[in-house]
Amino acid sequence: MNIIDLINQTTHTAFSFELLPPLKGTGIDKLYKDIDMLREFDPKYINITTHRSEYVYQDLGDGTFQRNRIRRRPGTVAVAAAIQNRYNIPVVPHILCSGFSREETEYVLLDLQFLGIYDLLVLRGDKATHEKTFIPEPDGYAHAIELEEQINRFNQGIFVDGSEMKVTATPFTYGVACYPEKHEEAPNAETDLYWLKKKIETGACYAVTQLFYDNRKFFDFVARARAAGITIPIIPGIKPLKRMAQVNTIPKTFKVDLPEELTTELRRCHTDADAQQVGTEWCVNQCRELIRHGVPSLHFYSIGAADSIQAVARQIY
Repeated sequence: MNIIDLINQTTHTAFSFELLPPLKGTGIDKLYKDIDMLREFDPKYINITTHRSEYVYQDLGDGTFQRNRIRRRPGTVAVAAAIQNRYNIPVVPHILCSGFSREETEYVLLDLQFLGIYDLLVLRGDKATHEKTFIPEPDGYAHAIELEEQINRFNQGIFVDGSEMKVTATPFTYGVACYPEKHEEAPNAETDLYWLKKKIETGACYAVTQLFYDNRKFFDFVARARAAGITIPIIPGIKPLKRMAQVNTIPKTFKVDLPEELTTELRRCHTDADAQQVGTEWCVNQCRELIRHGVPSLHFYSIGAADSIQAVARQIY
């Protein structure tokens, strides 16, 4: 059963969360600890992020630097397989344009097919840290729709070079991202919604939102999406605030607004423990309101916040 079926067949608001592959050389035990903390809430699936290679400069000690390309968080496919094997929970690896060529994407799809993993989240991905604007890889893609089209052709048994597969398997299904407060590169909300609709027409079965803290913006976004003819499930992405510094870093990093009521409470905090309590209470109220409005699922971004998510989930599930 694929993810969209699991979501549609759940009689109550489903629970899922996203994990970050461990840093190169640090092992997977911390990841397992977070899953053990959250699996009591019956997650319908676990998302596994994917990270592109980046350029780093190594000081050679003679006044010169050598530019090397490394991936700090490799192993998305292996992590997904390890989780599915250990916990028997469906996994959804991210598939990116950013940092990957068409052939590299094809190899990822083949590996996932061999492992029996057929659910994906298809994303353009962020620009590299050294880039001012997004630049696709040579023989790569600039837009998630192009990546969807490759997956569709793969499902039809056609490789990127046009040759046909001798044996086909279960087709991949996939979701895409959406942005209640619009993508940072979109000129306006209407254009952002136009491209979301195009991604759905290309084959996306559901959409997961960027994190947000103002439910009114989510409800307005869903209403505009429905008016535009978008009928697939729209799943809110949630992340509880945990540290005082996040009042500045989250808006800057994710290009979202924090409601004045929330920032007022955070300004009264003296410690990160105070901020975590405020963030947890805000998230509980936010989730309860979303559940009352009948959202099909809540998807939690757990990076650095698994304990807060556990505290929230215990109050709402």
